[in-house]
Amino acid sequence: MTARHARDLLRAFACAGLIATCASAPAAAPASAVRVEQAWIRWLPANLPAAGYATIVNDSDGVQRLTGVSSPDYGLVMLHRSRLAQGDSTMEMVDHLDIPAHGSVKLAPGGYHLMLSHAKRPVKPGDKVPMRLRFAGGSVLQVDFSVLPANASGP
Repeated sequence: MTARHARDLLRAFACAGLIATCASAPAAAPASAVRVEQAWIRWLPANLPAAGYATIVNDSDGVQRLTGVSSPDYGLVMLHRSRLAQGDSTMEMVDHLDIPAHGSVKLAPGGYHLMLSHAKRPVKPGDKVPMRLRFAGGSVLQVDFSVLPANASGP
């Protein structure tokens, strides 16, 4: 085998690996392919962390991966999941959330939600809080979340 033949073979394997990786990765969606419905925040007094809820709808043909959320009104926004295991409720941070093709994921009390900490301004019921949802592939979706009182169960 010549050096040139070996290089060509190596390139072919590298290309095949790249194609296989791209085919299995979540697709980048245009902003119009993903939408958010019923976005709201359960406000808590005394500067306690708040929780954000919504339904994220994916109208595209591929899985969309939510990789992060930020807000100019909060110093920290994290994706969390609440779980009930052996009678104990636990909460854990998750690094991404996959939205199935032509499907949706609900961020709701007792399940996936946004944990909002370190308010940068006084946030109160009646306010709107802008959030930036970041997806794999670089797309960003800007959504306003309505702030509801602590006893609210949704919009």
